[in-house]
Amino acid sequence: MLKLHDLYKVYRTDEVETVALNGVNLEIEQGEFVAVMGPSGCGKSTLLNIVGMLDNPSDGSYFFLDEDVAAYSEARLSAIRKKNIGFIFQSFNLIEELNVAENIELALLYHNMPAAERRKRVAEVMDRMGIGHRARHMPGQLSGGQQQRVAVARAVVGNQPLILADEPTGNLDSAHGQEVMELLRSLNREGTTIVMVTHSPSHADYARRTVNLFDGHVVTDAMRAA
Repeated sequence: MLKLHDLYKVYRTDEVETVALNGVNLEIEQGEFVAVMGPSGCGKSTLLNIVGMLDNPSDGSYFFLDEDVAAYSEARLSAIRKKNIGFIFQSFNLIEELNVAENIELALLYHNMPAAERRKRVAEVMDRMGIGHRARHMPGQLSGGQQQRVAVARAVVGNQPLILADEPTGNLDSAHGQEVMELLRSLNREGTTIVMVTHSPSHADYARRTVNLFDGHVVTDAMRAA
C-alpha cells in the first residue's frame, strides 16, 4: 500500500538544523495493523504526518498505491488524502458547536455526496460504533471514550482504506483506551489498514507488527506471533 525509501525530513531555522527522519525505509501492505513506537522526539509524529500527506519529505521517495507522491502539490495530496486516509488524534478534535452526527458528517462534505447519502452513511457508522443513541448530543456531554468513538466514526465514515492514529488513547483512562483499541482491531479485521503511533506496549500488542524509531531511524521492525 505504501513504501518509504531513503526518506529524510529536516527542519531548518536560521540557527538550528533538526533531522527528524534520517533515511527511513518502510513498507506497509494493505490490511496490516502497524504500531509505531519510540521515545519522544524520535520522529514518530513526523513519520505519520508524511504518511498522511500532511507534510512533505525533504528527500527520498514516498510511494502510495504505487504512485510517488513525495513532490506532489498540496492540491494533489489533498485529493488523494480525502479519498484514501482517515485520521484519529489524541485530542479528539471535535467541534464543540456541532452535535455527534454533524461532527461525523463533516468528513463527507467534500465528497460531492448527496445529503441523503451522507445522513445514511453517518447513521450506519454511528450504529457500528455504538453511539447511535448519542447522535444529537454535543461533545461536552460525552465521556472521553465516547468522544474518541465519535472521532473514530468520523475517520471511517468515508470508507477510506487507511487509518492513521496518533496516540488515540493518550487522553483516555485504561478502560476507555481498551475500548478504542478493540474498535481499531475490529476495523483492521474488516480490512482497514491501520498505522498507529503509541507509547503503550499493551496497546501496541493489538497490532500484528511493531516498528521502533530512534533518532529518526527505524531500529527494529518485528511481527508479533499469532
